[in-house]
Amino acid sequence: MAAPSKTRAKLDKNWKQNRDPVTKWVLRLAAVFVFVATCSWLDTIKHQWYVFDPTTIHELAQAAIAASPNSTQGMIDHIVANLTDTYPSSQIAINTDKSEWVFNNAGGAMGAMYIIHASVTEYLIIFGTPLGTEGHTGLHTADDYFNILHGEQWAFAPGALEMERYTPGMVHYLPRGTAKQYKMHEGCFALEYARGWIPLMLPFGLADTLTSTLDVPTFYNTAKITGREMIRNLLTGKI
Repeated sequence: MAAPSKTRAKLDKNWKQNRDPVTKWVLRLAAVFVFVATCSWLDTIKHQWYVFDPTTIHELAQAAIAASPNSTQGMIDHIVANLTDTYPSSQIAINTDKSEWVFNNAGGAMGAMYIIHASVTEYLIIFGTPLGTEGHTGLHTADDYFNILHGEQWAFAPGALEMERYTPGMVHYLPRGTAKQYKMHEGCFALEYARGWIPLMLPFGLADTLTSTLDVPTFYNTAKITGREMIRNLLTGKI
């Protein structure tokens, strides 16, 4: 009777060994499904966490141009003052340190940016360069609204035979999931507003620093400021 018992035990052991990899893959697929389903659900409700809106930001950019038509710094001062007056610190965190500029290399283009606001679902920055630059917009998980304050921007999408031209007071809208080539001429600065999943945009914004410029201080300062502002906003309840 010992032989049948050993055979049965061996069969049970083999069955368990064969079952374990199947179980692991089933659990992995279930985890992936839950993750994708959760992300899809969050994507449908992310609008609940928006504080800014494209129309208001566009109007603010136009008001800044009207208030200081010959001074980019005056436009920035107007924008920051308006935001801090309009949105209480209990609702949203605004970075008022207007000296906190960092280089930004992304998509082959180079400029500098001042991060006014950064949270999980929104960011608001001043971006530009007095020298001019050209590159790829990136393919993003957020809608992007590029409000020209000073200078001129050109853009084009594949298949277009004529360029798009944006001047002060105009907004260049880039829906999420789309990309263009763009060129900013000398002295072009803009108020850029993005709404969507901002952390997923960060690899594009930092990749050139890691693979090309190797500008460690810029990488550190960009990560520090972005992380600090996102945490500040999370502490106020702003996602």
